[in-house]
Amino acid sequence: MPATATLNRDSFQAALKEHYKQSSVEDMVYKSNPLLALIKKYTKFGGLNMPIPIISANPAGRSATFATAQANKMSSEIDKFVLTRVKDYAIASIDSETMESSQGDANAFMNASTTEIDGALHAVSRSLAKAMYGDGSGSLGAVTGVSGTTLTMSNPGDITNIEVNMKIVSAADADSAITSAAARTVETVDRAAGSFTIDVALGGTSSDSDLIFAEGDYTDSARNKVSGLAAWLPESVGGSDSHFGLDRAKDPSRLAGVFFDGSALPIEEALIDGSSLVGREGGRPDHCFMSFSSYASLEKALGAKVNYTDVSAKQGVGFKALEVHAPTGTIKVIPDLNCQDNTAWLLQMDTWSLNSLGAAPKLLGADGNRVLREAAADAIEVRVGYYAQMACKAPGWNGQIKLA
Repeated sequence: MPATATLNRDSFQAALKEHYKQSSVEDMVYKSNPLLALIKKYTKFGGLNMPIPIISANPAGRSATFATAQANKMSSEIDKFVLTRVKDYAIASIDSETMESSQGDANAFMNASTTEIDGALHAVSRSLAKAMYGDGSGSLGAVTGVSGTTLTMSNPGDITNIEVNMKIVSAADADSAITSAAARTVETVDRAAGSFTIDVALGGTSSDSDLIFAEGDYTDSARNKVSGLAAWLPESVGGSDSHFGLDRAKDPSRLAGVFFDGSALPIEEALIDGSSLVGREGGRPDHCFMSFSSYASLEKALGAKVNYTDVSAKQGVGFKALEVHAPTGTIKVIPDLNCQDNTAWLLQMDTWSLNSLGAAPKLLGADGNRVLREAAADAIEVRVGYYAQMACKAPGWNGQIKLA
């Protein structure tokens, strides 16, 4: 595009298209998020919804006696999850004067602009990667201590989900109304102590055991985030369960995965026993994801017996995995900063997919304009986001393992 006297929206958009190719976006997003990098992607999730069929029971007409088999014949039980998309956004706003003042220095121009856009991409990709382990509520973790404007996370590792300037709300649990009177702003974060401060005390009916959410992710019992592993493979299934329109209570193991409490066992034994239960259901888990602290515990427990292997993902992004030999075969164990502490997810990866309308995440601009002039400010706006949902076509071949 020919140079112009003043950097305008069209010339800036050309730079965006060159600098933010989808491959470069994927490299930026995937390299720190193993599950997001390794999961199978389907980017043509259009229409209103997407049925995910599942056979929950084989034909019942079987017997060593022909007449009995014929009398008891019954077709297969075929159910379906009806998948719907959720949305997530991050916005970058760039001051026009800042852009124009760096016009003569290409490096300064790209640094000034990409700082905000890269930040938005990292924010929305981390949001997606974290949600892929969650229950759809977008919970950032529970607080165990509320002292005025200082809050302490029940699990110190969850402090990685908190950012300065984040707007938060609270609720008693992921099925209750928001308890805080209004959104509060995070002012400081003490990552070593696992605590943070907010501008005004939570107020309302907030208590020490509340869950914390980013404003807009959870709205009075509505779960607005991707339904991740905790939603597909819960610890238990209640009598009123309805997961994407399917009541899983009739066969929880097959429709909601295997849960194994291995907290009383050494970590390597918990993984082996858990994989044995998944194998009993017909699964062959090949990957296991856990937090860095759990991974370190496993690494130390294996000692001299530890074996490592490389796992490659799209765009050349790779991860170092630890191998565990289980009854179902060799399992590649990978640490992920987005994973809950004291939880291991045994996954048969070919049963999982991330289904989206276009890439997830991506620079938004369905009308061809990825740069917008702000109406009330001398600045431009760039929008990052996705429209997506996570799916499993065979939950019973996967499992959640509770660790010590």
